[in-house]
Amino acid sequence: MRPLLVLLVAVSAFAADISKLRIYELAKPGVAVEAAQVPALAAEAYAAPHTMGMPNPAYRLSDIPFLGAHRKEKLDLYFPSGPKRLDRPAVVFIHGGGFTGGDKAEYRSASVSADLCRAGYVVVSCNYVLGPKDKPGVWPQNIADCRNAVRWLRAHAKELGVNPDKIAVAGGSAGGYLALMVGLSDDKTGPGGDPAAKHSAKVSAVIDMYGVVNFSKHGKGIVPGASPAEQAAYLPESQCDAQDPAVLILHGTADSTVDIAQSDDMAKALRSAKTPYEYIVVEGAPHTFDLHPKGKGWKRTGVVAGAEVSSASDKPDLTEATLDFLARTIGK
Repeated sequence: MRPLLVLLVAVSAFAADISKLRIYELAKPGVAVEAAQVPALAAEAYAAPHTMGMPNPAYRLSDIPFLGAHRKEKLDLYFPSGPKRLDRPAVVFIHGGGFTGGDKAEYRSASVSADLCRAGYVVVSCNYVLGPKDKPGVWPQNIADCRNAVRWLRAHAKELGVNPDKIAVAGGSAGGYLALMVGLSDDKTGPGGDPAAKHSAKVSAVIDMYGVVNFSKHGKGIVPGASPAEQAAYLPESQCDAQDPAVLILHGTADSTVDIAQSDDMAKALRSAKTPYEYIVVEGAPHTFDLHPKGKGWKRTGVVAGAEVSSASDKPDLTEATLDFLARTIGK
């Protein structure tokens, strides 16, 4: 295993947007941190007084290389405060941006990552190759990059105090699609898979936040470079089965960017495939929300452990429902 090298750069333009999230860097900008130093830096976070809510801070190591020296894409690593543990569950979060833009440090990514971190999870927020669907080298490399974020986390689980068998993947919009592909399609033979990888990219839970899930419907088109026979391999709807991890879908009825019918279709496909799932529809919520969307409340349906589930809230906040899903699938 290659040494874990953390390269920290100056605080980006995103910092001003996320200042109210109380995210604190564990190392100074420009400082290189070797693998042996990571546990000590994490201990600073674990030693801090812990509360579930604000103003409890989240601690972050930014801009960590995970795809090799030849790649510019990096990831951010969030450590929770509280007792030091060697078996914390972890979540990989994938940003959105229409596959052509976005960043791991955008407000939504940072907000969700910080919320999960405050709840006790180690969080990786990753970048991936960006570009139009018809640009060579983008598809399925973007899926491969996200799989490799999971592999990186698993490879360094011991240093990070993570249980390698308790990893979830989450994402919003384009990131929701990528999270579904990581969670539902085969990590060796599926798009962006690697049959020779030393570490598995399999996960134990998936959170899809208003993801683009079917490029052949609702005006989204097809994935360029894939033959008609290969298209199904890129559609999460056709990749789910009863052996897949549980999926949580979050979508708002006022989403004018990604048709909520896409999440309706995804939920139907999961039900048909007997994949455990929960589908939360937030009344009045627009696109690109974090765990605190605007709206009028939500309704949840799905199948958990073979039983129908149904619940509702008159408040739009999704924090408790999301943490409940993670606690049941990867622990806490």
